[in-house]
Amino acid sequence: KKKLKISGRELASVPAQVFGLDQLQVLEMSPERESCLRYRMELLPREISHLRNLTCLYVDSNNLKKIPAEIGTLSHLERLTLSNNSLSSLPPEMGALQRLHSLHLANNSLTELPAPLCQLRSLTFLDVSDNKIGTIPSSIRHLQKLETLLLLFNSLESLPEDVCLLRNLHTLWLGNNHLRTLPASFGELVNLDWGYNYCSCNFEGNPLESPPPEVCSRGPAEIRDYFLSFRRT
Repeated sequence: KKKLKISGRELASVPAQVFGLDQLQVLEMSPERESCLRYRMELLPREISHLRNLTCLYVDSNNLKKIPAEIGTLSHLERLTLSNNSLSSLPPEMGALQRLHSLHLANNSLTELPAPLCQLRSLTFLDVSDNKIGTIPSSIRHLQKLETLLLLFNSLESLPEDVCLLRNLHTLWLGNNHLRTLPASFGELVNLDWGYNYCSCNFEGNPLESPPPEVCSRGPAEIRDYFLSFRRT
């Protein structure tokens, strides 16, 4: 068996038999989004390390409070979903997941962007929306392959210049933070869509003032138009 979905309103732990499935590639222990359910699992067992062939691990909408260090042994992991849990930190061993390209951490209790995440050089999608993150480390510049960064509903008061080095960003959502301005080099994110269809950018819910002149002069002319329309609304 290479794919396994475990479901149940009362799911509180991983059945021990699962860890004997050493060829398992996809393990899903999340309720359907439409169900509005939340499973009761609080701990991902250390035995998860037995599943060395896992490429996808889905454990959204549980009650996880801690991720074991053994998660770092899953060297084939490409997709990990941990949204809608009770996580306040992540183990440094997560930095070893060098094949990981999609990481979902929305709606947890993270207060900072964990440093190990900035070691994930293959990451193309990162969602840390709806946490309590107040700062972004300068090491985020190492995520050169990142295409989607979702930071809505956090506590950001400023955006570091290092974010502007992520030249492959196509989608950047920063809505509902505490941002008042943007870095001068923000206009260098040339792959963001600044035209009339600007769904790839989101700043709503910030006390944002006009960007510094350098932003408008370095990037596409649509940036100026965007902020003019943004202020009018």
